Formats: sequence, C-alpha cells, structure tokens
Amino acid sequence: MSHAVLKLNQAQINKIKNEYQPYIQSNVPQGGLFVAKVEGCTITAYKSGKILFQGPAAEQESSRWGKEETSSSVPGKAKGRKKHAYLPPENVGSMSLIGSDEVGTGDFFGPITVVAAFVSKEQLTLVKELGVKDSKLLKDPQIIEIAKDLIQCIPYSLLVLDNPKYNELQSKGMSQGKMKAMLHQKAIGNVLSKVSNSAAVEGVLIDQFCEPPVYFKHTNSQPGINPPFFFETKAEALHLSVAAASIIARYAFLNKMDELSDSIGFPLPKGAGPLVDEAAARVIFKHGVEGLKKVSKAHFANTQKAKRLAQQKRKG
Repeated sequence: MSHAVLKLNQAQINKIKNEYQPYIQSNVPQGGLFVAKVEGCTITAYKSGKILFQGPAAEQESSRWGKEETSSSVPGKAKGRKKHAYLPPENVGSMSLIGSDEVGTGDFFGPITVVAAFVSKEQLTLVKELGVKDSKLLKDPQIIEIAKDLIQCIPYSLLVLDNPKYNELQSKGMSQGKMKAMLHQKAIGNVLSKVSNSAAVEGVLIDQFCEPPVYFKHTNSQPGINPPFFFETKAEALHLSVAAASIIARYAFLNKMDELSDSIGFPLPKGAGPLVDEAAARVIFKHGVEGLKKVSKAHFANTQKAKRLAQQKRKG
C-alpha cells in the first residue's frame, strides 16, 4: 500500500482537518487527532504534527499539502537530511547544472507543468540579476516578469501534462509520481540535447519528490554518470537552475490556468480548498461532469465535493 508522511504545524493541520471535515471518521488511534477517509486514501493526523496518508491515492492527496518529509535543504548540514547516494556536493551552488522542478501537482484545476533549465556557472550572476530566486518568495506578477526575460537567456524545456491526458493515465493506474518522473526525465533529456557543449553540464539537480531508486524505476533509466544526477528537497534554494525551472514552470501554469478559465467562462481558482469546490460545482452546472474532467484532476476529492454541492444547489 502506498503511503506518505508530512510534518506540519498546527495551523496547517487545522486547515487540513477543515478540508476533510465531511470525511472524518469516529475511530481515532492513540495519539491521533483525526482520521479521514476519501476515495483511495486514509488520512491520519497525529499530535506529533505528522500526517500519514495511506492508500493508492496517498501520493496525490499528500502532494496537495506539501512534500514528503525528507531532508534539510542546506548542503553540509547533515541534521535532518535523509541520506542517499545522490545528495549534491557542498559546492553545488557554484556548479553548471541542469535543474528541474514541477508546478500544479497539488492544484485541482489545471495541468502539471515540468521544466528543466540549464544555468552555467558563467550565467549565475546574470540569472540572479534577473531576479531569480526561490519562487515561493515571489508573487505571481513577479514570476511572470522574470520568466519573460529568463526564457530568452537560458536553454530550457517545458512539458505540459494537460488534464485530459492526466486523467487518462491516472485511470489506467499510473501514479502522479510516475507521471512526474517521466516528465522530468524527458525535459532533462531535451535540455541536454540543446546544450552545444554537453561536457559543460556538471550535473543534474532534481527537486526531490521521491527516492532516487524510485525515480530511476519510474523512468526505466540508470543513474547518470556523465552528467551525474543529484536529488534534494527544496532544491530551489540550492541552485539557481532549479529556481529558474520553477519560475518558468509557474509562468506556464499561470498561462494555462488563464486559458482554461477563458474556456470555462469564469476564473478558476488555484489550490484545492473550499473555493475550488465551489468553482468546480459551478463548472458542473455549466458544462457537466465531463466538462469538469477537461479542466481538473478528476481523482481529487474535490470532484465528489463538487458533485454534492451541485446537487444541494439543484435541490435549493
């Protein structure tokens, strides 16, 4: 059985509990705060601050709230780091790297966008001057402006997994993790083919979303040697190539969300909270359940919530 564990603060746990309120169960284990069951996943929150997701949809549900607890993002600080053979070296920040990241995995509406980008050591100063940094520290208007300049300066590859294809793959049993791994691998390969001097690429740094052996299994690939592959959580803070990839991926996601909103006839909210449920119910009213599938990740719990809301509104 698939599982994922997140370590969250009390405010985040309260938010999650509120989100899953219709699915709360009466049986709570010792040391537990609540248990909720949605289609394909059981969510158990503990007083320690950890939340356990279990079931076929564990990875998808947990990705809505954060990345699985693994390791520190600061090289050289071993405390809390989950050891594996693919941690980046101490001098990673000054290397010429291809970085990759993705956006949209926890959003009910919209696609998954994956970007790999190459930033050489000679370009680090330029990229920094363009405003590139951890995208979590930037607002969407800033991301848009930075991305417009960035895509003119560095080799990158953008892959977009639209909702209909996502839903098709998911219905056939492919996990979101495998989809992401395959997209990352393809984007990285695309960038390697764009770099005229491949020997200049000193490594590939992936913002870690699964253990390296799982990644290589998903992609049916072997660990890279030339260039070597590195995996680390919060990799945006380690190298500007990952930060650049994240910014371009976010920019593409925002553009796609605008396109989907135009096709539906009203703005589609990001995330997977109550506002999303309301918007999804509105989509059902205007375009039916099949119309909702065209713009959403259908297996998320939001689909069932939206159906109930739509029914309630019809009765009202």
